[in-house]
Amino acid sequence: MTDIIINKDCGNSPKNLLLQKMTIAFAEANADFILGIAAEDIYWYIIGEKIVPGKASFTEALVELKTGEVEELTILHAISHGKVGAVHGRKKMSDGRVLAFCDIYEFTGASFTSVKEISSFQVELK
Repeated sequence: MTDIIINKDCGNSPKNLLLQKMTIAFAEANADFILGIAAEDIYWYIIGEKIVPGKASFTEALVELKTGEVEELTILHAISHGKVGAVHGRKKMSDGRVLAFCDIYEFTGASFTSVKEISSFQVELK
């Protein structure tokens, strides 16, 4: 089970709460939740690593996520405006590494019913 720490200012809107839930779902490898709001034509840009085009490839990439790797997730900021949102934080991994991350989400519209694009940035902290 992943320990979750969320900055108290992150939950000031329904869209920010959804961004938090997405981030937690990625940390806990909860593919069902993520796929439930992914658009059919989703693109996931894992910066410096790969591009995952379409829901079928996205589903395969989610299967590769390993449950239990993230011991602690800290969400420092969750912000949104219109059909775009971002989450910034840190992940403490089971092997002791600490990773800083920023995920930028684009929804199909301002009503944020489906995610059509994710850009993920991640760097190991020394």
